[in-house]
Amino acid sequence: MKYISTRGIAPALSFEEVVLTGLAPDGGLYVPETLPTFSKEEIASWAGLSYQDLAFNVMKPFVAGAVSDEDFKKIIADAYATFRHDAIAPLVQTAHNEFILELFQGPTLAFKDFALQFLGHLLDHLLKKRNQKVVVMGATSGDTGSAAIEGCRRCDNIDIFIMHPNNRVSEVQRRQMTTVLAPNVFNIALEGNFDDCQNMVKASFGDQSFLPEGRQLVAVNSINWARIMAQIVYYFYAGLALGAPHRPIAFSVPTGNFGDIFAGYLAKKMGLPVDQLVIATNSNDILHRCISSNDHSKNQLQHTLSPSMDIMVSSNFERMLFDLYDRDGNAIRQLMEDFKSGSMVLKESALSRARELFTSYGVNDDVTIDVIRDVFENTEYLLDPHTAIGVEAARKTRRRHDIPMVCLATAHPAKFPEAVRKAGQDEDPALPHHMTDLFEREERYTVLPQELKKVQDFIAANVRK
Repeated sequence: MKYISTRGIAPALSFEEVVLTGLAPDGGLYVPETLPTFSKEEIASWAGLSYQDLAFNVMKPFVAGAVSDEDFKKIIADAYATFRHDAIAPLVQTAHNEFILELFQGPTLAFKDFALQFLGHLLDHLLKKRNQKVVVMGATSGDTGSAAIEGCRRCDNIDIFIMHPNNRVSEVQRRQMTTVLAPNVFNIALEGNFDDCQNMVKASFGDQSFLPEGRQLVAVNSINWARIMAQIVYYFYAGLALGAPHRPIAFSVPTGNFGDIFAGYLAKKMGLPVDQLVIATNSNDILHRCISSNDHSKNQLQHTLSPSMDIMVSSNFERMLFDLYDRDGNAIRQLMEDFKSGSMVLKESALSRARELFTSYGVNDDVTIDVIRDVFENTEYLLDPHTAIGVEAARKTRRRHDIPMVCLATAHPAKFPEAVRKAGQDEDPALPHHMTDLFEREERYTVLPQELKKVQDFIAANVRK
């Protein structure tokens, strides 16, 4: 299988090349040239498979011979071996036909573990085979960083540099990153917001001349196709558990960078009967404004109780637009140029197509707290603030009540004690056993100004020989 850029200029790449490249040289994101599809009968035959076996079936067509079946099964098995729940992605019912898909059972308590544990083991396999060393550079609004570090900390051929916005992630999120003292792990606290971090990553991928000779950058942000690919699996897993493909299913997704919900869109195109996808946003509601009123303009970024969604530039939305514009790279390049100036307007035919599947809703901090409190009072189930936004958006925009609505729980509530306390809990949620000493561990990170050269100089100086 070949992969092409959303901007239509960069050459097509193989799976191995696209995993190691990240952002396309023309500034676009890679997507499969053709998408594999599964018949209703084939999907039905997967009922009862373990998460690992299902992952192999769903992802195998994308790998297309780049990794042997035996090696690919081992990569998958190793990726999910550290998850705390045997189901990997268990479902919990919170109301009539409303379910929570717990995506926080991995080692860093966030849904990013699904993709980044997999990507870490995949990179390790590919780099050993190629006898190659690389530099991973990533930006995080909270959860990507710790999951990427956990996935790469034991990789001999990777030096990993993660930027987070200084003082704009929760203390648990920060400590999960900064207390990993492995020699190949470097944390940068940037004096800026997540979009500033992400822009530096994109600029660095565009010009890698600052790196030592023989090194290249590899992306762990959701611009890396392998992350999207791994996230498709849990849509199939939840769907099969709740009656698919014999009945349709809906999903509500707390949305920041659009990668998670784009995976749901791909699951539908591959054959899963997805009836509705809810784009759930916080006060940084650019995607909600886009879908609801064709207003894709940048506002001032707000710091909220759901920091992983404090994003104004949703990189993976470009992949969605590529499909909505019939894979016209010229049109996407123009849209992205428009957005650089502050806003872009979608053509009505594209917006209409999006609205056939997607609905959207924005939830502020006050409502988020109310939802955490109300759900706990009714069910004794404690939501984190991101998941609470997904639940509220699902309840406000739901089209059908006769099919299951699955709300993706993207993080463990222990990562966001401030929101939980504001919702009326007397004590902070307990951290899982493997993290009980988190606040006692030594931290190591470097605060840097919002200057690209200083960040790049720091990376160049710390890459191991």
